[in-house]
Order: sequence, then C-alpha cells, then structure tokens
Amino acid sequence: MRSYLLTILAGLSMVTCSTSQIQDVLNNVLGQQKSISQKEAGQGLKAALEKGISEGAERLSSLDGYYKHEIYKILLPEEAQPIIDKLRVIPGFSDFEEKAILKINRAAEDAAKKAKPIFVSAIKQMTFRDAMDILLGQDDAATDYLHKTTYQPLYDEFKPVIVNALNENGALDYWASGVNAYNKIPFVKKQNPELDDYVTQKALFALFDMVEKEERAIRTDVSRRTSDLLKRVFAVQD
Repeated sequence: MRSYLLTILAGLSMVTCSTSQIQDVLNNVLGQQKSISQKEAGQGLKAALEKGISEGAERLSSLDGYYKHEIYKILLPEEAQPIIDKLRVIPGFSDFEEKAILKINRAAEDAAKKAKPIFVSAIKQMTFRDAMDILLGQDDAATDYLHKTTYQPLYDEFKPVIVNALNENGALDYWASGVNAYNKIPFVKKQNPELDDYVTQKALFALFDMVEKEERAIRTDVSRRTSDLLKRVFAVQD
C-alpha cells in the first residue's frame, strides 16, 4: 500500500495539483475508513514530533540526563586536550576536566527544560505538503525535515539558553579560570575554545536524536501510537 501511494503521489508531483486534488487521490486509494484530512495529516505529524520533543526534553533535563548518559554525555572539545594535559600538574586544577564536564552537562540539562517551546514553535510552521512528504517518507523523515528547515533558527534561539545555563552553573567562569591558568604557562600556544558554541551543538544533537528515535518507534510500533489521531495518521504509512 505504501509503495502504491508513493507511486501515485510521485505522479501527482509532476503536474500542477491543488491540495484538494491530492486529498481526493488519498481518499480514493485509502478508502473512507483510512482517509485523512489535510488538517489531520498535519496535526498527526506535529503531534508525533511534539511527543518526541517532550519525551526527549524530559529525559535529558532530568538530573544526570546528559551527565550519565552513555551517548549524550558532553565531554570537553578535542582542542581543549592540551589545556587539560597541562593543567593536571598545576595545584588546584588536577580535577579540572571532570569538574568542567559536570558543569557543562548540568547546564545542558537545565537548558533542555526550555527546549520544548522552541522546537514546537518551529514544528507549527509545517505545511500539509510537508506533512504528506514526511508521512510517506523514510523512518526519520520528520526529524530530517525538522533538522534541515529549523536547525539554524533553533540554534540561534537555543544558544542564549545554553549560555545562560552555563553561567548559572558557573561553567563559563570555571572554564575561563582554567584557560587563563593555562595561558600563563611559558611557551604554550594561547588557547580559548568556544565552549558555548560547542555545548549548544552537542545539546541539540541529543535532542534531535531523541526525536528521531521516537519518530521511528511511532512508525514501527503501533503500541507507541498513544492517541486516535496518531493511529489514524500513521496507519497511512503502514
């Protein structure tokens, strides 16, 4: 059924069709019981994405959501390694790396609490045509769409949240103290990796990855479709 629908829609894409014509084709192919309206298609996809965002943000914003996660724990950037190596022998900085990692992960956890409305605002911009392309696409089509169309605006909005969280957790001041101590060491090349940009990218990667996993689950496991709307909409792609 799914391949048949893809063939039909591929043909339609080669001519000029209104959304009502596309809906007519969907209704004819799927039958009355499985037909979905434009509004339902959009709402279903948005509901799936919002579900992924909500669950992902909730998990990551919990205590140790980042810090003790085997995949999403944020380590210091590779370019910081020379700083870490030199600071180990300076009194008061022997455990600098682990303390810095704890602080930046706590900041990411705090920022994740504020991620949902930023993502949801982007999701609301999805059109019916976007929704149908996603519905009949690959298992990560919705997440891929969200990443391609909203990553930069999400980054621009999310970075100040990360910076604020880094400040509240003392991560930036602590990082600056280590960098300043390192830069005072004779004959070393001055360093100052941009911690806020790095942490923002890592934090967003985890959130997108969580959404992708939830999307795949909803597409492949009917028990994860926890509302009538999700059941109706994703029945189209089964």
